[in-house]
Amino acid sequence: MSEIKRVVLAYSGGLDTSVILKWLQETYRCEVVTFTADLGQGEELEPARKKAEMLGINPKHIFIEDLRETFVKDYVFPMFRANAVYEGLYLLGTSIARPLIAKRQIEIAREVGADAVCHGATGKGNDQVRFELGYYALNPDIKVIAPWREWDLTSRTKLIEFAEKHQIPIAKDKRGEAPFSVDANLLHISAEGKVLEDPWEAPEEYVFSRSVSPEDAPDEPTIITVDFERGDPVAVDGEALSPAALLTRLNKLAGDNGIGRLDLVEGRFVGMKSRGVYETPGGTILLQAHRAIESITLDRGAMHLKDELMPRYAELIYNGFWFSPERRMLQALIDESQAKVNGTVRLKLYKGNVIVQGRKSPDSLYSMEHVTFEDDQVYDQRDAEGFIKLNALRLRLLNRQQG
Repeated sequence: MSEIKRVVLAYSGGLDTSVILKWLQETYRCEVVTFTADLGQGEELEPARKKAEMLGINPKHIFIEDLRETFVKDYVFPMFRANAVYEGLYLLGTSIARPLIAKRQIEIAREVGADAVCHGATGKGNDQVRFELGYYALNPDIKVIAPWREWDLTSRTKLIEFAEKHQIPIAKDKRGEAPFSVDANLLHISAEGKVLEDPWEAPEEYVFSRSVSPEDAPDEPTIITVDFERGDPVAVDGEALSPAALLTRLNKLAGDNGIGRLDLVEGRFVGMKSRGVYETPGGTILLQAHRAIESITLDRGAMHLKDELMPRYAELIYNGFWFSPERRMLQALIDESQAKVNGTVRLKLYKGNVIVQGRKSPDSLYSMEHVTFEDDQVYDQRDAEGFIKLNALRLRLLNRQQG
């Protein structure tokens, strides 16, 4: 083991990271600094502080931070300006949280004079890549410790045995095989593994925690409006809200109406396919609403270019390249396109569906004068003949050549 004096651990207070904390102390003989981020996962975080103190961490070196507003404002909203979707369906709920955690770990490492950072991601998943690409982008000389790639605690049974040996408290439901693993933040909650590993088997209802089933959703629809300024949502039903408060409101409205469930088999960056069950209630509304307001405020060329670039942008986020120059370049282009994406969208939420019912904007490019089927004074339909013939010219020449 290389010599490590102080390490900043991304710490949740759960079984895995508590074992990692003790393992770091024993294996590296180093001082451990814990960092716990509140990204809206919906759990009480003070128990993490108490557990860290019980494991011998200096109270001055226990960082618990509420980053919900930063998460939504500086990470979620920029991503939604792009309408980013990975492999056609996934709204990147886990992927977008990792760069913020990595950034704060590196900043804390600098503050406390740490020479290493540590995460609890396994060697099979995407998160190890996302965390470490973030670390190295922000501090190319930082040392990274990834216990799952180093230790011999290769099963949950071994983790529990280690915890019991070192008197680390274990939640009772962790003593058996967990039914699945969960990752949560304000944008989404994901479930993977165990009972969900067979992609043929439908997830049981107990897997879902942020939404009612569409069948059990109210029989009466919920009508809402979402206001946008420069591509970002700023109000729901006319009430101005902060980024985190707005997403929280949309999560509740969508969850109550059975919106935002996704059962997906995705291609991981490390090569294998995995099955995940996701709930992204508020994000599902937000994507539909944003596309609706763009439909009347974005020029066709700008919109189509955005749609062409979106899969590349989404892939960069999924693979962990948030801090890469190419993501920043794409973000600048995307943000430039949003200057006039202002207005209001009206939506109907009903039994798992988000249905756009209306959209209006002071910057609308929609012209009723031009599209009407009634008489108009602004469009000469005879102009279309030359337009069609010019566009057909190459096709006609090709056909004559082929004879």
